[in-house]
Amino acid sequence: MLTALAVLLPTFFLGIPSGHDFEFHVNSWMEVLSQWKHGIVFPRWAALAHYGFGEARFIFYPPASWMLGAALGSFLPWKIVPGVYEWIALTLSGCAMFLLARRFLQRRDAIFAATLYAANPYHIVIVYWRSAFAELLAGALLPLLLLYLLRAEEEGSKTILPLGLIVAAAWLTNVPSAVMLTYSLALLAVILAILRRSARILLVAAAALFLGLMLAAFYIVPVTYEQKWVEIAQVLSPGVRPLDNFLFTPIDNPDHNRFNLLVSLVAAAETISLAVAGFISRRWRARFPQFWWLLTGWGVATAVLMLWFSFVFYRILPELRFVQLPWRWLLCLNVAFALLLTMAWRRWPLRALACGVMLAVLAWGWHRVQPPWWDTAADIAEMQDNQDNGSGYEGTDEYVPTGADAYEINKDAHRVAFEGEGSSQIHVTEWAPESNAFSASVSKSGKLVLKLFNYPAWKVEVNGRPVETQTHEVTGQMIIPVDAGENHVRIKFVRTPDRTMGGFISFGAGILLLGGVLFSKRDALFPDAPVS
Repeated sequence: MLTALAVLLPTFFLGIPSGHDFEFHVNSWMEVLSQWKHGIVFPRWAALAHYGFGEARFIFYPPASWMLGAALGSFLPWKIVPGVYEWIALTLSGCAMFLLARRFLQRRDAIFAATLYAANPYHIVIVYWRSAFAELLAGALLPLLLLYLLRAEEEGSKTILPLGLIVAAAWLTNVPSAVMLTYSLALLAVILAILRRSARILLVAAAALFLGLMLAAFYIVPVTYEQKWVEIAQVLSPGVRPLDNFLFTPIDNPDHNRFNLLVSLVAAAETISLAVAGFISRRWRARFPQFWWLLTGWGVATAVLMLWFSFVFYRILPELRFVQLPWRWLLCLNVAFALLLTMAWRRWPLRALACGVMLAVLAWGWHRVQPPWWDTAADIAEMQDNQDNGSGYEGTDEYVPTGADAYEINKDAHRVAFEGEGSSQIHVTEWAPESNAFSASVSKSGKLVLKLFNYPAWKVEVNGRPVETQTHEVTGQMIIPVDAGENHVRIKFVRTPDRTMGGFISFGAGILLLGGVLFSKRDALFPDAPVS
């Protein structure tokens, strides 16, 4: 906890770090809290994105981070919510690493490994340059993944349940991190199977992966099915593709190149330190051979996947391209980094020297390559004001409905406008995140153009009868045809069949999980009767 606070200490003097994803996350937290106040427990449509035209953000972005951020915002001032969120995520990462390290190391060494993992260089990059809040939260899951895989040797199939929960938690936290965790699970299981000369661990890993995906199906199924309804290909647009983000890869974008150089220097320093620590700690191979080989194999694999010649893997391995930024593998590499460095250097002066080198690299990048960006309490207050007055915020390209061009919209458009030859009188009675109602009295038939992106989950009734909407060819706005006279229009964001199916799968997996827990505890719950 103190280490996490120390990481955030500069924010007490310099302001709020405003990295690449800062506005995306904070705006999401604010809107989720606003929708909770409207009685929407689990939001799906971000109504204020794209300055009020909306987007399907909460269908496609995993819920863990935006629910935690909104929960913190419900009782804390928004200006301190990002810092508290980061403190919680870093503390959880340290606690998870302590649980893993304590299995093999003495208490003081395990505490050092935990503090090093919580304050590792990549976590600092996330806090000060990236503001990738969901990815930071996912860092707490990786040590637990390795811990329960190692416990599988002793507990066998009993580890399927916790491993399945870890997989589900990853998919409900951050998609790139979930992809990395899934491939890490497969890699670590293969290494263990080879070391133990047994395929049992492969069956445990496969069962855990299946259980985890079922538990998270209420999120995964809609994302998989509805991605054809949005411009999801934008997540791999130039600048955020793997090809553009290997270490020390320049493109025709100076801002991108400065940050890529910064994170590449951090990755290079960590990789070199990992290699040296792995060599020095090889004596541990005799004491804990499986543990040492797992750390070494995981570290080598993640280091390779950050280099340009690994591009072939991103082309052929399913969904690996959705990692987007290969240097994200530092999230996994840091598990091996923290543990091998602790194992390699038992003397505290050497550990302090290694940490000092890492801090020096960060400091040099901070001052000479790319300084962080900063916001103030006034900037956060402005974001809140833009939501309170309905003017909204900038959205994301990948969650825009298919065919819509968010760059062609008129931010000041009326909520409802009539297109036709006659006159019209429009009265809006409700304009909420997932339901709208208004009346339109028109002298001649025509079309109502809404300040709302059309999306298949929107269902429209005019005078109590369902109608087929149209979509504006350029902006993607919803168009409702109306006849002359009084038209009472109601629009609702409904549950689509894919969401229902995903919910049933997750519910079934939850029942299966509960049954597994009860079965494992059957002896304690139903002891045998004494024999007289």
